[in-house]
Amino acid sequence: MGSEGIDMGKRAETRSEGDGTDPQASPNQRPNTCCFCWCCCCSCSCLSARKEEREETAGRPTEETKMESTDVNVEECGRGTSQEITSWTQGFDKVMRTEAGRNIFREFLRSEYSEENMLFWLACEDFKKEKNSKAVAERARTIYEDYISILSPREVSLDSRVREIVNRNLLNPCPLMFEDAQLQIYSLMHRDSFPRFLNSEMYKSLIEKPKTSPDTSPDAES
Repeated sequence: MGSEGIDMGKRAETRSEGDGTDPQASPNQRPNTCCFCWCCCCSCSCLSARKEEREETAGRPTEETKMESTDVNVEECGRGTSQEITSWTQGFDKVMRTEAGRNIFREFLRSEYSEENMLFWLACEDFKKEKNSKAVAERARTIYEDYISILSPREVSLDSRVREIVNRNLLNPCPLMFEDAQLQIYSLMHRDSFPRFLNSEMYKSLIEKPKTSPDTSPDAES
């Protein structure tokens, strides 16, 4: 029995040396993954740090969206006419067609922590007007990093098909390269956020306020 035990111990040591494993290694220890490997980013050891960074920088304006990301207040952005506000129930396109509608809906999205959807849509609309070829490439990269990159604190929700289209377009950028992504985000706001907006206290208050505004008060009429 003694010799058999010694032989088994030797065989165990031989197997340990042969497969290169460390018998003292922690069972929870994982190999390091390259931080720049996109295909392995889910297991990257720095992903948690990136997530914390995203949370800390969420809402911070970027160069591309400096103008759009300034504070928007319903009282200051212009609430629109009574007729305009009531027309918003007819369809989402009525909201997006006017500056007052976009600003107020954006304020609602901010209350739901999804303001990046409107900011991305606005950035794409403005990008379509760019004529300078050098500026197109630079702004395309900025929009990508601000709203599409998985490391961005303002990443919008796009499916894999649209992401692939955007990635291909980055090789030869043009002002219309984000059209598929813009349409998908527009549909998301229409389908998901717009019904809640119409039922929100914010919209109800907008319907009521024009009725008691100075222009329609009894004193103003007299």
